[in-house]
Amino acid sequence: MMFLGLKIAIDGPAGAGKSTVAKKLACRLGFLYIDTGAMYRAVTYEALLKGVSMEDEIALTDLARNINITLSVDPDNETRIFVDLMEVTREIREPVISRHVSLVARVSGVRRELVRLQQQMAAAGGVVMEGRDIGTVVLPDADFKFYLTASPLERAKRRARELEENGHRIDLDQLAGEIAERDKIDSTRVTDPLRPATEAEIIDCSAVDAEQVVQMIVEKVAGRIG
Repeated sequence: MMFLGLKIAIDGPAGAGKSTVAKKLACRLGFLYIDTGAMYRAVTYEALLKGVSMEDEIALTDLARNINITLSVDPDNETRIFVDLMEVTREIREPVISRHVSLVARVSGVRRELVRLQQQMAAAGGVVMEGRDIGTVVLPDADFKFYLTASPLERAKRRARELEENGHRIDLDQLAGEIAERDKIDSTRVTDPLRPATEAEIIDCSAVDAEQVVQMIVEKVAGRIG
């Protein structure tokens, strides 16, 4: 069974588990995993570090155009994110980044610059790329498109566990509110809003774990290509 060269797009809202699923799926298939959300987080990190206003679309676009973002996979199959050769893997997952990233991601110029880079990364195929506009904008020609979702409460609980594992004290109600606000910004932005691609397979992950979702996707891919 040959999967080589395929492009698999995974989209969904915050906390749906798409990063975990995409990472495990890429490992299972021997594909490159590309976390596009981390790229927007990297731009957000740099903007906050340099004091760039979230309302200054020209400055944010210029930042995205000139930033040097690289992704690498370590021996434990974990993705490491670098900005100008400095690792920011942990820093971009801080709550302050989560609160601002949708404001950066809604800027059309920022999206244009990062989409161009993402398409270059995926050009050779053999990739699992996840984000919010992969099936609709970045890889409209993807061989397989999946949209992962889960109930708002379940998404908040999952994100809370992730943050607590990294040493943060979390107010679940506040976190749920922040996720709802991100959903609103992501789904109503003018440029490339969050939505399932017309042909995407929608998977509700509320009651299933990442391994089960990965198995479902592998079976769907295998079943279609025979």
